[in-house]
Amino acid sequence: QVQLVESGGGLVQPGGSLSLSCAASGIIFSRFTMGWYRQAPGKQRELVATITSGGGTNYADSVKGRFTISRDNAKNTVYLQMNSLKPEDTAVYYCNAARIVVAYWGQGTQVTVSS
Repeated sequence: QVQLVESGGGLVQPGGSLSLSCAASGIIFSRFTMGWYRQAPGKQRELVATITSGGGTNYADSVKGRFTISRDNAKNTVYLQMNSLKPEDTAVYYCNAARIVVAYWGQGTQVTVSS
């Protein structure tokens, strides 16, 4: 059974930082492209960042220079370091594992940026 379990969400003031983690089980983690997506109320789910099995990264323009995705294959975990957070970063953040035609999703973790 595949499980992606996110943690690290919460409430933070504008300009602050949060670090999200996603622990995977039930997959050969090192072979998957891992990603973070987010969905704000009333909006579609959107890509935040991805990291390939080889370590290549891709970011949405809105988070470039502020967010950093990384992975630890020994721990089957992907991370998202979020700095200089803005109110518009408020959303549910979802972890994604993808390989060829297969994709798995976590249950999501809420990130709220507000003063």
